[in-house]
Amino acid sequence: MSVVVGCRTADTDGITPVPQLLAFLPWLLVPTAVGLLFTLFARWWTGAVWGVALLGLLAWFIEPYGKTGDPTGPPVAELRVLTSNVEFGQATGALIDAVRRAEPDVVFVQECEYTCDAALKRELTDTYPHREAVEGGGSEGSVVLSRFPLRATDGVPGTMGMPGAVADVDGHAVRFQLAHPMPPLPDQVGLWQRELGRLRDAAAAGRDTPTVLAGDFNASQDHAAFRRILDTGLRDAARLTGADRTPTWPSRTTPAFGTQIDHVLVSEEFAANQARFLDLPDTDHRALLVDLTLHGA
Repeated sequence: MSVVVGCRTADTDGITPVPQLLAFLPWLLVPTAVGLLFTLFARWWTGAVWGVALLGLLAWFIEPYGKTGDPTGPPVAELRVLTSNVEFGQATGALIDAVRRAEPDVVFVQECEYTCDAALKRELTDTYPHREAVEGGGSEGSVVLSRFPLRATDGVPGTMGMPGAVADVDGHAVRFQLAHPMPPLPDQVGLWQRELGRLRDAAAAGRDTPTVLAGDFNASQDHAAFRRILDTGLRDAARLTGADRTPTWPSRTTPAFGTQIDHVLVSEEFAANQARFLDLPDTDHRALLVDLTLHGA
């Protein structure tokens, strides 16, 4: 626990197993408290002081990270955003049902392989005539569906598809970018950091256009690589609505246990009015539905 807290204090993700443990930082209060209890039983007072210090640091870092605040301009548009990882396309049917019920304006879909892509075209094209996609099998495919007209952008290069577009939202340009970097597998932490770094660069490069960056980031606010994205000025919509620690993965143990790695990040022109977490069958992620208000200059 000292190593993990030390890396969090030093603002680094370290090496395996630190990135994997950082994802569950709030839950580390339990083993740290148990360790502190053992030091008290053993009358090891130096260890007890150290344990109290670790608990204090953990409690400090559990506080939300990133900017907040309301936009200053007048409201000019409303939009509802849904992001969902359908786990190799297995939850496609459940996602289609959820989209029909919730009626979002923009849908970000990760791990949408060929059959998922075909089903979305067949079932939702009438409602969402505009789309940008990176086709691929397994976890590589990704799709952005929109009621608003889209103009394709270069997206973000990665192992898995991360398409992007600029939308015409009631006469206002809004940049949509899907996020799906590689997870921090033990032998791929460097790749995970590089792909999160590309998302950070993309966020920093588009500050002149209102931006929605959404998807499965495979990272929580306790990862330094994710905090770098927030440092560009983007804000986590879940945090703006008071749901910053609501777990989204793994869905089989949420909400009792898990971590929030699915996010909708927005630029300062947006206010977040409501965030809802949807439990879909056949996927290990919860979907995230957010109501946003775009404000003018």
